[in-house]
Amino acid sequence: MSEITRISPQKGDKTRCNIETDGRFCCGMKLETVVRNRLHVGSVVTREELVRLQLESEKATAFDKALSHISASMKTEREIRSFLVRKGYLEEVCDDVVEKMKANGFLDDGAYAAAYCESAGKRKGRRLIEAELRRRGVPDDEIADAIGQMSGEEEGLRRALEKYLKNKPNDRKTFAKAYAYLLSRGYESDMVRAALSECGAEEET
Repeated sequence: MSEITRISPQKGDKTRCNIETDGRFCCGMKLETVVRNRLHVGSVVTREELVRLQLESEKATAFDKALSHISASMKTEREIRSFLVRKGYLEEVCDDVVEKMKANGFLDDGAYAAAYCESAGKRKGRRLIEAELRRRGVPDDEIADAIGQMSGEEEGLRRALEKYLKNKPNDRKTFAKAYAYLLSRGYESDMVRAALSECGAEEET
């Protein structure tokens, strides 16, 4: 059992409040739910009771918020979970929303990875793309599949190199900086050397 030690309005959403139990943040909840169930500072509750209250009234609200969050751009499962946690939803509610979104085709890490590779592959190398997808929580097997189908990497490398070399002298120092720059963009060293060689880097090094 835990004691509710604080109930405070959420910043930016006065229809919701944060609940603390035993002096620590526990969850966010609709103010309507708090009032209807007569929760107040000093109330003694169990985690199971708080979970039940959130599940009753907040699944639909959490689902709608998650849909609004992905309306501008695709998100990964980890990004949606992080978003809902920041909103104060309990893990059980997050699980319910994520599973419902996956079942309805709103969440698909494999599709996200493929779309990301298609877009980012025009300006970044596979090493950087892999790192970014992993940071977003995409599973390694989904990343490998998407990277394996990625096209346009060499063309993107050449465009990046041409842009970098524009109005710069074709000397050893410039090529060395270009090499470091392209590596930082995630391109493989062999690809970078080959592209630099086409620009005459071998003659300067």
